[in-house]
Amino acid sequence: MLETLSTISQGDPSICVAVLDGPVDRTHPCFQGADITYLPTLVKGEAMVDGSMSAHGTHVASIIFGQPGSPVQGIAPRCKGIIVPVFADDRRKTSQLDLARGIEQAVNAGANVINISGGQLTDFGEADGWLKNAVRLCRENNVLLVAAAGNNGCDCLHVPAALPAVLAVGAMDANGKPLDFSNWGETYQIQGILAPGEDILGAKPGGGTHRLSGTSFATPIVSGVAAVLLSLQQEQGETPNPQKVRQILLQSALPCDSDLPEATQRCLAGKLNIPGAITLVKGGKMAEEFTSVDVSEVEAAGCGCGGGITNASEPIAAQSGQPAATSVTATDTPVAAPSNTPNLQDLIKSFPTPVNQQPMMPNLTANSVTASQAPSELADMGQLVYALGTLGYDFGSEARRDSFKQLMPPFDLGGGVMVPANPYDARQMVDYLDGNISESRSLIWTINIELTPVYAIDPAGPFAAESYRALHELLSGQIQPENDAEYVERVSIPGILTGRRVKLFSGQVIPVLEPQSTRGIYGWKVNNLVNAAMAAVQAEDATADEDRIRKTLDGFLNRIYYDLRNLGTTSQDRALNFSVTNAFQAAQTFSEAVAVGMELDSITVEKSPFCRMDSDCWDVKLKFFDPENSRRAKKIFRFTIDVSDLIPVTLGEVRSWSSPY
Repeated sequence: MLETLSTISQGDPSICVAVLDGPVDRTHPCFQGADITYLPTLVKGEAMVDGSMSAHGTHVASIIFGQPGSPVQGIAPRCKGIIVPVFADDRRKTSQLDLARGIEQAVNAGANVINISGGQLTDFGEADGWLKNAVRLCRENNVLLVAAAGNNGCDCLHVPAALPAVLAVGAMDANGKPLDFSNWGETYQIQGILAPGEDILGAKPGGGTHRLSGTSFATPIVSGVAAVLLSLQQEQGETPNPQKVRQILLQSALPCDSDLPEATQRCLAGKLNIPGAITLVKGGKMAEEFTSVDVSEVEAAGCGCGGGITNASEPIAAQSGQPAATSVTATDTPVAAPSNTPNLQDLIKSFPTPVNQQPMMPNLTANSVTASQAPSELADMGQLVYALGTLGYDFGSEARRDSFKQLMPPFDLGGGVMVPANPYDARQMVDYLDGNISESRSLIWTINIELTPVYAIDPAGPFAAESYRALHELLSGQIQPENDAEYVERVSIPGILTGRRVKLFSGQVIPVLEPQSTRGIYGWKVNNLVNAAMAAVQAEDATADEDRIRKTLDGFLNRIYYDLRNLGTTSQDRALNFSVTNAFQAAQTFSEAVAVGMELDSITVEKSPFCRMDSDCWDVKLKFFDPENSRRAKKIFRFTIDVSDLIPVTLGEVRSWSSPY
């Protein structure tokens, strides 16, 4: 079927597929003539001939982008490719945090499809908050994320494959039988399909080819097919719709043979059916009914083994963990297969063509927001970031730590008892820097989320000295008692990512964020915020009490920080983070809701239909409800935020209205 597929379409240059994997040997003959862009990540260096992750990444990429007439002919050779290295050759694993970074990079770069041939084994499909948010970003921007189901050979789940709106891929042999090592599970039965994953031909770093097996190599087959289907949509004058293609792939999937053992478990939603999917895309009745897709309501055809079809995006119970302790592993270690096995073309050619297949295609409603970064004189400098978190510092090495220990004065425990300085004690560090501010440059300043460093802060430009003083002041605020007026609970740091990275004392590698000045660097002084809110609320209701106001504001701030924590790189997240930092204005605005005991219900960020020229505007909507009266109308407040510059700005007045929903 691959030969037939290539005569229909080899992909459209406007369709973009991102591969998040190991380094790729772009000098391999199969990539000559391919439109492939390499994005800088925390994984440095070029592909290594003897590197396990280079072998993995090169093989996966060749299955999609291998050029016609080359040693490996890919499925979508004319599509644009983006390579985002997330697995390094010196380690097979990456953190969920860094995988989330890669996903956000791919979305920002314009990917329509993202291929992840890896994942982390979990108990119930739970994932860290950053990874969940990155997958949510794909969903909101109508990007199809295709991920490997895993090779543990059990009823078990990997993330991101098990997360809502992801298309999971298991592996089958040339006869359509699920391979023994391919994972299965209830979630995969409604959002996963089987594809060829045995002895798949691919490129080898340094030249040549080899055949490897695993769900890692079934995944790019599905990603390539999805890219071709999107290309067909484009060629037909339609707007490419990745989530619609996801649904078509699931809906057209063929049932497993009824005589296969454990077929109900292992066949997922069914087997990849290229002819059926093409039929639906190319104007069949069922495809016409598919006007648009809401990924929260996607349904998939079953595997013909009994059992009903349920919501493919049913929310999965998730637990937030420390990303430094959670890691995503490349799904397969490359193992050479015998050379006398069928190639990829033969495998796909052997796919059965359905006879009189009439899958029922639901008529669903699209709900996606496309991010657009406005032009800016800062654009050439790097990615704009508006990050929220707590401030920290690191030494990078034992030598640097010991140098501070020797330079810092002894610490007085009281009663004249002096002990050697402890550079890890923030109180001692604040006192030392107070008289030696130039030493701030010798520290690695970090912004942390739940004790996990996400960025290193390295002030740059003519105002770097002032920025270091601001960091010192914020650190001083963080160590104050929580009831102190100067206590700083969170900080917001705007800056630019320039592609540099730094290794911390723990060995963790994080990207460097460069603030350009003190402008926009804020500390959340919650006690001052409560006082400001009290003044505004008491003007509405003199009987309002401080405890209720504090509870409402704490709930508001914690909701943002914990439930909606993010890396602050996308336009949506920068608008959200700035709206929270602007909570002093918000306190004045929603004082009416706070005064009557209403609490935060939800926060949404949508592209604003109204904006200035060359700007990037987003509407942040805050919905409040009465926890003691469910019949009471909800109160909605809308901020319009322009994030086209380093420091976002609120446009116009905050609007508010009541709604029964």
